[in-house]
Amino acid sequence: MNEEQKPPSLEDLDAKLRVARKHHEIEGSEPNGGDEGTSKTGGLGFALRIGTELVAAMLVGVGIGLLLDYWLGTKPWMLIVFFVLGNAAGFLNVYRTVSGYGYAAGYRREDGEAAGKTPGSDRGEHDEGSR
Repeated sequence: MNEEQKPPSLEDLDAKLRVARKHHEIEGSEPNGGDEGTSKTGGLGFALRIGTELVAAMLVGVGIGLLLDYWLGTKPWMLIVFFVLGNAAGFLNVYRTVSGYGYAAGYRREDGEAAGKTPGSDRGEHDEGSR
């Protein structure tokens, strides 16, 4: 009972990750072997996401504008200002979604890379000597 179990080494974990990545590359990223954007449901989901982001940002802007107009007594002006700001925020969100920003902190998705991977993650930049 007093024996301490050693945690697995980082080399073992690295070897398991390499095997899993190779297995994942062989089988493909999707069960049907295609990309998310090429299937019918992936395209429909992407379109619904774009529409939802536009409408949600506009509604938040209009809601804030109406509340500020009621509170400050400046009937149409805050509504107009925050309607424009909400639309700008919606278009910015759509641009980020379409261009691939926001998949990982500080990184942009490069062409041909999966959304969860960071640039340079499988290019051998982290060798054994750098640890």
